[in-house]
Amino acid sequence: MSKIGFIGGGMMASAIVTGLTERMKFAPADIFVSDLSEERCAFLRDTYHVNASVGAEEFLSEVGTLVLAVKPQAAQAAMAENAPKTSENTVVMSIVAGLTLASLEAHFTKQPIVRVMPNTPLSVGVGMSAYALNEKAERADVSLVEKILSACGRAVKVQESMMNAVTGLSGSGPAYAFLMIDALSDGGVMAGLPRATATLLAAQTLLGAAQMVLETGKHPGVLRDQVTSPAGTTIAGVRTLERQGVRGALIDAVLAATERSEELGRAK
Repeated sequence: MSKIGFIGGGMMASAIVTGLTERMKFAPADIFVSDLSEERCAFLRDTYHVNASVGAEEFLSEVGTLVLAVKPQAAQAAMAENAPKTSENTVVMSIVAGLTLASLEAHFTKQPIVRVMPNTPLSVGVGMSAYALNEKAERADVSLVEKILSACGRAVKVQESMMNAVTGLSGSGPAYAFLMIDALSDGGVMAGLPRATATLLAAQTLLGAAQMVLETGKHPGVLRDQVTSPAGTTIAGVRTLERQGVRGALIDAVLAATERSEELGRAK
């Protein structure tokens, strides 16, 4: 299996390294991370036993896959510094929010490029990632990238034109879910449950419902009907949600986040 390098050693890079070492059984000796902080590099070496250093010169020509995992404001400088030293056969995988294939191709002119939109549950191995390929990547072997993303959750290939919608739904979606868990927990507390118990019940319930959708393949509406007995407790709650416009609010949240992603893209 080829070597992998990371430009940036923050939370998302650490999550991918965890997926590589724990779920893919990737050898730590074949993982290289560059970060501006020596303290962070020491943490990565001690925690994951990978190669970590300030500066990527030592591994850029060695790795088969290079993961760009810096903050958006640092992306241009990172690409300008590292792209000229990167082998043209290296697959470049970017998880930088809002960084388009065209922006990446302006620096990595000969490399296959994979643009990825992950979300924060990647850090606990249940992320949702969408990825788009440039023309060179369409012709190259990017199976390792797909395996990496799958080791950190689930992954789906999309056209780059869909990335703003992906951002509005799965990229921002964890925040919507956290809001729902918090609200359900508040409801439980108001009904008389202790806070810790209410939060556990709310979080596990959403997790279980999501797992049922994924594993059964059934439409969410079908699964909802299976819980909703005639004149029962659930339909009373569903009726209240519909009257309060929860469904419409969630749809509008996805659209608003998508529009904001489009605005931010135009501003760059």
